[in-house]
Amino acid sequence: MTDLLPFVADLPLVDHHCHGVVTRDLTRADFEAMLTEADAPSPLGTSLFDSLIGLAVRERCAPVLDLPKHAPPDVYLERRAALGAAEVARRFLRATGTTDFLLDGGFLPDSLTTTREFAELAGTRAHDVVRLEQVAEAVIQRTTAHGFAAAFADELGKRAAAAVGLKSIAAYRVGLELAGEQPSPSEVEAAAGRWLARIEAGEAVRLADEVLHRHLVFTGLDLGLPVQFHVGYGDSDVDLHRCDPLLLTGLLRATRDRGVPILLLHNYPFHRHAAYLAQVFAHVFVDAGLITHNAGFRAPAVLAELLELAPFGKVLFSTDAFGPAELYHLGTALFRQGLSDFVRAALAADAMSEKDAVRLCALVGHENAKRIYRLEHV
Repeated sequence: MTDLLPFVADLPLVDHHCHGVVTRDLTRADFEAMLTEADAPSPLGTSLFDSLIGLAVRERCAPVLDLPKHAPPDVYLERRAALGAAEVARRFLRATGTTDFLLDGGFLPDSLTTTREFAELAGTRAHDVVRLEQVAEAVIQRTTAHGFAAAFADELGKRAAAAVGLKSIAAYRVGLELAGEQPSPSEVEAAAGRWLARIEAGEAVRLADEVLHRHLVFTGLDLGLPVQFHVGYGDSDVDLHRCDPLLLTGLLRATRDRGVPILLLHNYPFHRHAAYLAQVFAHVFVDAGLITHNAGFRAPAVLAELLELAPFGKVLFSTDAFGPAELYHLGTALFRQGLSDFVRAALAADAMSEKDAVRLCALVGHENAKRIYRLEHV
């Protein structure tokens, strides 16, 4: 680890994709479970502290709680419990140097802070991103197959009025191989009818239909708000081979003239594929969220690979933090480390001037996000 370049250490950040923070006290099992995307927190009886993210917590988070680096797990968790979850959240969120957090509140909302509660803890601005599937799953329970499209558009319009962006989790449900054509009204009605039939047969209200996921995306694009896509790495519900962003190529070609930004989130292990798409499609933007804190001290290598091809004007910062406040701090600290290391290497190679380095870091850290999500107007 090298010292951060001063203009990276002080860089204001916009976290363009994250979730709420948990403010209840956590047992060791609870805490470890939230450090991983796995179903079981401690595989075969071992500990998640014996992983790169666990080591990163002890290295980078312990000092924020007034502990020495590499404090033992039990000591760390005892200190965390003594401070209380709310104080821990305040410390970590306010240490990030983030001016704006963009929250997807669509996953397990009852266990996390609301956007307003999050903003109070962080002492800064927080904005809503609306999950398309959550809206559709609420609407389908009070409409008919024929009325679904209109009811969804109406409800999405209401929720989007107070939001800065939209998000699709098609990757989790049907994969990313979405056709480029907007579904016809008859196709949407037929698909909604199939969905309602499954619900009436006792299946869970869970959208998993390529036609309807595509319909949600095109309806969202009609509103003109940026549309985020989960891509790549996630929990065990994901079939990772169906989450390669290259599968979206047809949809990206079909939407490139709409003037609406499409954000590819996370992307690992397909981050180089995402970087290619960001280079060749003017409306496509990328980040390296989620893997940043999971990769620990190796995170700078992943960010460097993303920046091999993606222009600086197409890369955003995100943590995709969910639950423990440590993940917001880790995602931010490791992103700063990666950006600083990358730029330092470029400066050493005389590949850019320091003036260019300052400008390009600002693009990635906050300017791209402010422009794309129109945060200056919120």
